[in-house]
Amino acid sequence: MKVRDIMSRDVQVARPGDSIQNVAGRMAAGDFGFMPVAEGDQLVGTVTDRDLVVRALAGGAGVDTPVSEAMTTTVEWRRDDEDLKDVLKCMSDKQIRRLPILDQDNRLVGVVSLGDLSIRVKEKYAGEALEDISRPN
Repeated sequence: MKVRDIMSRDVQVARPGDSIQNVAGRMAAGDFGFMPVAEGDQLVGTVTDRDLVVRALAGGAGVDTPVSEAMTTTVEWRRDDEDLKDVLKCMSDKQIRRLPILDQDNRLVGVVSLGDLSIRVKEKYAGEALEDISRPN
């Protein structure tokens, strides 16, 4: 099975210049806590609700602060044609809960998350990976 078979394709994307208030509002409205940040269709970072609180708000940033100041720029990602087992190993080894997925042209095409795995994958190695990802450091 390839990761493209289970990834979410309908992904909300932030732009580097979007305000942290705008991004937080979109997260609240959609009931999610993670967004890839892209320029066009090129991944440049990710931002979580925790990034917005810990990096931005706790640091005194105003609501108009661009999300580029709160985002993570060193992002782990995988290709859409990779075997699910390899992607699960990456997520497990690095304890990653959400992973951007790129195509062969480095365009953002989806995200795979713990939710995708728990709902769509019933295989033994998926359960083991979920356990490893959730394990405290």
